[in-house]
Order: sequence, then C-alpha cells, then structure tokens
Amino acid sequence: MTRITEDWLTNPATQAVCAALQAGGAQALFVGGCVRNALMGVPVSDIDISTDAVPERVMTLAKAAGIKAVPTGIDHGTVTLVQDGIPHEVTTFRKDVETDGRRAVVAYSTCVNEDAARRDFTMNALYARPDGTLLDPLGGMADLQARRVRFIGDAGDRIREDYLRSLRYFRFHAWYGCDVQGFDPEALAAIADNLDGLSTLSRERVGGELLKLLGAPDPAPAVAAMRSTGALGLVLPGADDRALAPLVHLEGQAGVAPDGLRRLAALGGVDVAATLRLSKAQGRALDRMREAAASVMAPAELGYRLKADAARDALLLRCAWSEQPWPEGAGAEIDRGAAAQFPVTARDLMPALQGPALGARLAEIETAWIASGFARDKASLLSGDS
Repeated sequence: MTRITEDWLTNPATQAVCAALQAGGAQALFVGGCVRNALMGVPVSDIDISTDAVPERVMTLAKAAGIKAVPTGIDHGTVTLVQDGIPHEVTTFRKDVETDGRRAVVAYSTCVNEDAARRDFTMNALYARPDGTLLDPLGGMADLQARRVRFIGDAGDRIREDYLRSLRYFRFHAWYGCDVQGFDPEALAAIADNLDGLSTLSRERVGGELLKLLGAPDPAPAVAAMRSTGALGLVLPGADDRALAPLVHLEGQAGVAPDGLRRLAALGGVDVAATLRLSKAQGRALDRMREAAASVMAPAELGYRLKADAARDALLLRCAWSEQPWPEGAGAEIDRGAAAQFPVTARDLMPALQGPALGARLAEIETAWIASGFARDKASLLSGDS
C-alpha cells in the first residue's frame, strides 16, 4: 500500500490539525498539490486538507483544540487553520451543481468520490490520510507515475466548468508531464473545441496562469502545443514562440534560473502588459528588457545601464532572438559593468553648463567613459579630450 512519509505530513502542527478534525468525527484527508508533489519528490509549499465537516463545524473543532481558524474562503467551503505558524487550508467535500465556465455553484458533500470527480486532472484527485496512506478514487496514481496529465472524465465537460482549465492543462504538462510521451489527444481536441470560452476569463487570471506556465523548467513544448490548438494566439495576440526553446537552452548555458517574465518577453505579442493585466512594475521591466535586447549595447554597458540581473535578461533575449550562443565571458562583463561607478556628476560641469547643454555634455562624457572600458578617471574625462 502506497504511503507518504514526508516531513510536512508528520509535522506535529499538521498532525494536530488532523487530530482536531478527527476528534469531532470528521474526516481529514490531504489532497491536491501536497499529495501529488510528495509522490513526485517535488517540494510542497501549501497544505490542503479535505473534510466532510462543513466550515462552521471545522471552526468549532479548531477552537476546541486551541487552533486559530481564519474564514479565508468560507463562501467556497474553505477555512484556514493555523497551527505553530503553519497554514492549512481545510475545505469541505464539494460537488458541482451548476457552472458557467468561470465559477461553479457547489454543494457540500460527505463523499470523497464526489469531491474527487469535480477536480480538474486525475493527478490532482489523490488523497492521503493523516498516517500517509494513499487514497486513489479515480485512478490518478497510474497517470501520475506515467507523468500523464489527463482530465477527469470528459475533457470538454471539465473545461466548460472552468475555461481556465485549458491553460492549466498546459501549465501542468510543463511542470509535471512527460514530453517524450506527448500530450493527451483528447485534451488537446477539447481545448481546441472550447477556445471561445477563453475570452470569458479575466485578464488577470490568464496572465497569472501564463506566467506560472512560463516559469516551468522547460515550457517550450507546452507552449508549442498551446499554439497548435489556437489557445496561444487568443490569450496573447501576436505572440511568437520560436525564440522560447533557444532561450531555455541559453539560460542553461548562462547558469540562469527560469523566469516567467523573461520568457514572456521572448514570446512578444500586442500590448502584452495590458493584454495580461500585468502590474506596472512588470510592464516596465518587460519594456526595458525588450528595448535593451534590441539595442547594440555590449554586455558590460548592459550591466552598467541595467544592473546585472536585468542585463542578463536582455542579453539572453537578444541571443534567443538572433539564434546566437551565449557569448563567452558575458557574465563577467555584465558584472564588471554593473559594478562600475561613473566618476563625473552634473555638479562637476556647473555652473559653466546648465539645462540641456549640461545634460548633453554629461552624456557625451559618459559615452567616452564607457568606450574606455570604464577606465578613464574624472580628471581625464573633464580635460575635454573625450
């Protein structure tokens, strides 16, 4: 019998939460990402527990055990129980009554099989008891072992319950699927048949899901499949994924961690920040990255003007676009530029120069200093020989 023995599960705080529910006669079953990731040897960040107790009962049992209860999503059946600083999202078993493609009307259930049936993918419908014993009501373990991302039941029905599941499919395949085995034909066909539903989703939800997808170790195959179904062009008009696979390869050469925003810059598109409702900071970073990548600045100058991390992003993007390898020594050059300190200030040119003339002369001197490899000192630069 399969059993999970992870540290997060045996933690006394987590066991105390389970014990509090069971003391009142309720079930306590770990579910979703924590179970899936534990079985795959992937780090667990969130602990989700399913129960047959309704939210009010969960809060009563928590209070009796001295556990803090926060009604974080009580309208959806979720209460967060915090013990020793560790949050546990406890959600009552549910079954869908009605859906409109964006949200579902649910009813509470006392049956774990009904709760499992309303989830998206079979690998997310795995449960574990407090002792770690696995419960697999829908045969998700076989799919998990095969790294096969498969919708529960009819793929089209699952998508029409929440159209974001089309994008979640590609995200889950990028993180947990097997590229050698390929994509589930039924899933791809259902996604292609339900593209119109993507337009009903909020831009924030689409943007968040796309960035999670692009943050996977290698999202290129999933994004290519997304393009083939027509989903990519709908959620990101004008996007082109040809530079994505080269970018992933270049990141490995440069020893740089995956970054969703950098990869989003590689995809391009029409008014990306507005289309995906990115934050202002993300929008500015995206514009700077693409502008710098399109420039002719050498690695050292990129480092000086953008600082190290942003300079690496820009150079990686430039190389991916132009299908060029990562330049030898580029990382050291970027770091050298990032550490350089321009020795001349506006004050050094005043009061002889003011206004636009001052700015122009300062920029001229800075250009000469950069051209010297950041070697010239203040005296040399102010001597007029620039």
